[in-house]
Amino acid sequence: MGCVRAGLAALWLLLVAGGCASQGTVTAALDDPTLIGTRWGLLAVALDGEIVAEVDADRRFSPASNTKIFTTAAAFALLDDLNQPGPDDGTSVRLEPSAGGGAPDLILIGAGDPSLGDGPNCVSTCLAELADATAAAVRRVGDVVGDDRLFPDERWGPGWAWDDLQEGYGTAVSALTVNDNVVVLEVVPGASVGSPVQARWRTDDDILPLTNEAITADDGMADLRIERRPGGQGVRLYGRMPRSGAASAMRVGLDDPALAAAIRLRRLLEQRGVVVEGEVRARHRPLTLTDDPAARIGAPPTVVAEGTEIARLTRPPLLASLIRTTKVSQNLHAELMLRRLGRLEGAGSLADGLAQVQLVMAEAGVARAAFDLHDGSGLSTYNRVSPRATTTFLLWTASQPWGEAWRATLPVAGRDGALQRRFIGTPLEGRVFAKTGTLSGVNAMAGFLTAASGRTIVFSIYANDRPSTAGSAVEAMDRTLLALAAHN
Repeated sequence: MGCVRAGLAALWLLLVAGGCASQGTVTAALDDPTLIGTRWGLLAVALDGEIVAEVDADRRFSPASNTKIFTTAAAFALLDDLNQPGPDDGTSVRLEPSAGGGAPDLILIGAGDPSLGDGPNCVSTCLAELADATAAAVRRVGDVVGDDRLFPDERWGPGWAWDDLQEGYGTAVSALTVNDNVVVLEVVPGASVGSPVQARWRTDDDILPLTNEAITADDGMADLRIERRPGGQGVRLYGRMPRSGAASAMRVGLDDPALAAAIRLRRLLEQRGVVVEGEVRARHRPLTLTDDPAARIGAPPTVVAEGTEIARLTRPPLLASLIRTTKVSQNLHAELMLRRLGRLEGAGSLADGLAQVQLVMAEAGVARAAFDLHDGSGLSTYNRVSPRATTTFLLWTASQPWGEAWRATLPVAGRDGALQRRFIGTPLEGRVFAKTGTLSGVNAMAGFLTAASGRTIVFSIYANDRPSTAGSAVEAMDRTLLALAAHN
């Protein structure tokens, strides 16, 4: 049985018995005939600096969601209140005089809080709390306005694929976020073959018009799809759903979260007897040169709140959002954290946030030529980083006072998050702490593992340019980590 094709458990026994040398075994593990054409990069280093294995460690690769490593670690490095609630940093409602002279306009002001929720399942930081406070203060308002001007209007990052924007994971970024800026379409098959699929929005999620062209088909003919064209106002459901198919919940990203939040608030107000005389609208802040630290002259722009504040929610501690960001690779939360970092010395733009991450990477000793980042989540196809850059950064985090707490946010092999189903039944179960990453043609993984000797090995491994005819590179990566773990 060879080192490449052995099952994971059998491979471990071969390696520990000395069946293969470390560097040679790593190379063999990546030499999978089903992945011909894939470009590999790897660097694995023990905490004492010994290089365990490397493959093209200085070439740059697309890191996909490995990008979140840099965003979340920068938050630990730069923010000192991750475990504290933000009583002055929550979503608020204000009354402003109406331009028409009638009832005052109600302004829902986003504070970049990723936890704001709406609907029957919301238990804390709920939009309903603001509706209750408004109903207790006034019985009539003019317009209901969603205001996300805390951050400039950069709803999607550069290099995001247009077909990702309609998905829940590619939803628009906004300082005014409700329910992760996602609506859910609940779908069940019709009563017979040829009948329409039954589709309806989840309670309170009927924000977008729906065109349903999907039909019920024979079993084995599943191909159900959603289309929300960029700039469009509706959602189209089409394709086939098997007659015996299970009910499905399809997540759809929004293109104007501030407007959707205002629509939700208006409904809550009317349920409480508040009369809304005007319209529902959104208020954004256009991106300007003053939002770019490389072009800015003078102080960054500021937004001054007007009118009278009625109520403000307390933002929960940011640590919960950071854990969710890394454990399940939550893109929106990563982007909101990047913009929060951008407000440390700027006005919350993407460029301001990336400047802060770059400063942290420089402090970690990462060569500037080894990376280019264009967002905080890894959705951008423009992102590039070398295995040496990532491994160098991870080594640095291990020496920081917050390093252990940050490492605890990473998925754990066989236990939780994106690694919950990997390495089960192998000696690496519970001994790999790492962030994964996936884009079209890309697989990535970087983090820490505990070797058979008890030593900690820091690693980053990238598979890029994987042909569309090839399978996932995940199995090859797992074999590689087992080879690394056998190192003494």
